[in-house]
Amino acid sequence: MFRPYRARSFVALFAVTLLAFWGAPHRALAQGPTDHNAADVSFVQMMIIHHAQAVVMSDWAPTHAASPALKTLASRIALSQRDEITMMQHWLEERHLAVPDPLHMLTDSAQKTSMPGMSMSGTSMPGMSMPSMTAPNDTTPVMHGMLSPAQMRQLDAAHGADFDHLYLTGMIRHHQGALDMVATLFSTPGAGQQADLFGFATDVDAGQRVEIARMQALLNSEFKTLTPSQTR
Repeated sequence: MFRPYRARSFVALFAVTLLAFWGAPHRALAQGPTDHNAADVSFVQMMIIHHAQAVVMSDWAPTHAASPALKTLASRIALSQRDEITMMQHWLEERHLAVPDPLHMLTDSAQKTSMPGMSMSGTSMPGMSMPSMTAPNDTTPVMHGMLSPAQMRQLDAAHGADFDHLYLTGMIRHHQGALDMVATLFSTPGAGQQADLFGFATDVDAGQRVEIARMQALLNSEFKTLTPSQTR
């Protein structure tokens, strides 16, 4: 049966979305409120894409024989990050700025695709070079803490305890990447001062630190008795 979020489809469509916003993150579609700067807009647009990968990873838990505890955690992460994606999209729309919508792109692709595992690696947009997103060996993450295309495929191929381990170690790094993004925002002169954005960024920092602690505890409790071959 076809799974809506195949890793290869995600990699291609995700890269297209990221490329579309990387080159001109602050461009406006029309005149909107001027309570932000380019660093604010880049942070929001990139965090939408960053969150989208976490949602995809978390949505795999029920179909990859994850443990009950991990399914609960992943469900909470997917729900909260979907809500935050919506909030960030509204923030951009209110300012008439370009709005990335990677999850919608993935859903549309899934509905139009009938063959399991169909590769979207040929997806392209005018003036956008897909190979520039990753190193030739396909192992370079495209943004702070994000899984590389190869790591996403590895996660998608895993089941049971192997999926749990890869998910937890990957999502901890993913969350740490989000903390780095927040730190970069607040270290940029004049950035992160708009009230809604300041509140969101501080919530991301606090919330993801709590989730990192939960994931580390889950790793310690569920994998302390496993052999090295089971935790590779």
